[in-house]
Amino acid sequence: MSTTFTLHRGRRPLLISVPHAGREIPADIAAALQPRALAVEDCDWHLERLYDFAHEIGASLIVPRHARYVVDLNRPPENTPMYPGQNNTELCPTRFFSGEPLYRDCRAPDEAEIGRRVQTYWRPYHEALQGELVRLKAEHGHAVLFDGHSIQAELPWLFDGRLPDLNLGTAAGNACAPALREHLAAVLAAQSRWSQVVDGRFKGGYITRHYGRPETGVHAVQMEMCWSCYLRDGADPAEAWDAASAADARALLRTLAETMLAWRP
Repeated sequence: MSTTFTLHRGRRPLLISVPHAGREIPADIAAALQPRALAVEDCDWHLERLYDFAHEIGASLIVPRHARYVVDLNRPPENTPMYPGQNNTELCPTRFFSGEPLYRDCRAPDEAEIGRRVQTYWRPYHEALQGELVRLKAEHGHAVLFDGHSIQAELPWLFDGRLPDLNLGTAAGNACAPALREHLAAVLAAQSRWSQVVDGRFKGGYITRHYGRPETGVHAVQMEMCWSCYLRDGADPAEAWDAASAADARALLRTLAETMLAWRP
């Protein structure tokens, strides 16, 4: 059993990853952060709950324990920016999504500390993720990775304007087969409750881009969902679960997941 993540192994060729759902911050790291950081405001809130249908449909589900402020599991270990030319948060973030400093003066992690966090938190998650994809592909001939995220709809430091409610990313079509991308886009287009886009501002982070190798039988997509789809506006996100809206959002995510399972290369 890992101390940094939980992995439920399913029986079907789908792995759901929610790399920013963790909320724990070890005491030694917390001591260097601004007090505000302890509320983990930039967490992808409650996704382990929103995606818990994985158990019902036979999919695998991997969930980290620790917050993205410790290390960002959806960034490359080399710390290269995901969106060049735009504001980005790093492998070990030093700013809130609002742009203010995350750390107390002069206490941001140095290269040695970043390396320690990669070894302690980042690498075990990715080794487990890779291992599960290898298992699923060996058993089924292919594997599909569904990387789940959520975010505030408006974050001026990171992007202009307001995000669409549902943002499907496939690395501009490079991380999955074109037919799978088309099937998922059709699911989004068939509903009218939420606005949606495919490969817009969020095209998929490191996990989607790195593991999505359709030529090898591994297909990956990312879903960036706005908090407003399942949380009450204006409330503390830790306590803002909206049961009715969340049920609808969960149903749509399940339809996307079942579409991935029904599809065959």
